[in-house]
Amino acid sequence: MKKLTKQDLYDILYGCTILGTGGGGALAEGLAMIDDALAKGREFNLVSLDEVPDDAYIATPYMCGAISPLTEEEERKYAAWSPIDEEPCLRAFRAMEKYMGKEFYGVVSTELGGGNTAKAFYVGALAGKYIIDADPAGRSVPELQHSTYYINGLPIAPIAVANQFGDVAILTEVVDDVRAEALVRAMAVASKNHIGVVDHPAQAKDLKKAVIPGAISYALKLGQAFREAKEQGKDLAEALCQAGNGVVLFRGTVRDFGWDTIDGFTVGETLLEGTGDYAGSTYKVWYKNEHIIAWRNGEIDVTVPDLICMVCDDTKEPITNPNYQVGMRVSVFALPAPAEWRTEKGLECFGPKHFGYNIDYVPIEKKFR
Repeated sequence: MKKLTKQDLYDILYGCTILGTGGGGALAEGLAMIDDALAKGREFNLVSLDEVPDDAYIATPYMCGAISPLTEEEERKYAAWSPIDEEPCLRAFRAMEKYMGKEFYGVVSTELGGGNTAKAFYVGALAGKYIIDADPAGRSVPELQHSTYYINGLPIAPIAVANQFGDVAILTEVVDDVRAEALVRAMAVASKNHIGVVDHPAQAKDLKKAVIPGAISYALKLGQAFREAKEQGKDLAEALCQAGNGVVLFRGTVRDFGWDTIDGFTVGETLLEGTGDYAGSTYKVWYKNEHIIAWRNGEIDVTVPDLICMVCDDTKEPITNPNYQVGMRVSVFALPAPAEWRTEKGLECFGPKHFGYNIDYVPIEKKFR
């Protein structure tokens, strides 16, 4: 067991934001949640999978919804309801414990993202639970079924959901994870595009077979590399590629960008114009909450499940969607996907064909080395 320091927690969330590939929630909100829990005297205790008793129950708390802001018209639709003073994920977690009649041992993050990993950590700290050093994605992902839980057959139900207005529901059964995605997404759309979720309640003996071990430690490693490179004035993209066995894809400025909120997702694309060694070339990244596919000069360059990441070379910070500005200087780099996503089942679930592109996935190691 490791008691995480504030520096550890900040490094983890920075690493998660990089691994979030543009999604995974806002880093600033995640850091604020960490600060709030620490101010309340709460602890963040990280345990490895090997330390968790097999009969211990673990659940997965997170937020589901779009990552883009609401329009003024959409904000007005919810003006009649005041927000509760409790984090919806925490309310959903307590509802799940009550429904199952069990006290959970710990929590596991549903993905690695600056906001969503912080949600799981916050629930763990406020509820006095351990944080498990694992996750079912190894990155951020847009849909509920994009998880190693799904490809390993761990049931998603029961599912507890709670929104910022205080509505709480338990889905006792669902047909499958794809139906769960549709049902929970619909509830998010009716809740200002954000809803707290707790799913995959399971005993550790089952969960251990369905997650990526060491995922939080990997995020910590990348976050430390990012911080040290920033402190030493080094190239951020190069440092992160060295830490994560990645490759720099492109450097340039934002020429154009656009996005919309569609069915509870933030969908958009960003067009870059090359500078320096990349002058005369263009690069385009399409995202559905997270970066999914990138094109170099009109030709597909990198696809999911590999990670397409961006850092801003002006602010020296990772970029989340859709927070671009024309003229912003950025570096784009790719990190290899966890091995679980490169299996036949993993690619069927989270490969380019899932998003409507009838192309084969080519790992970045094969394409660039």
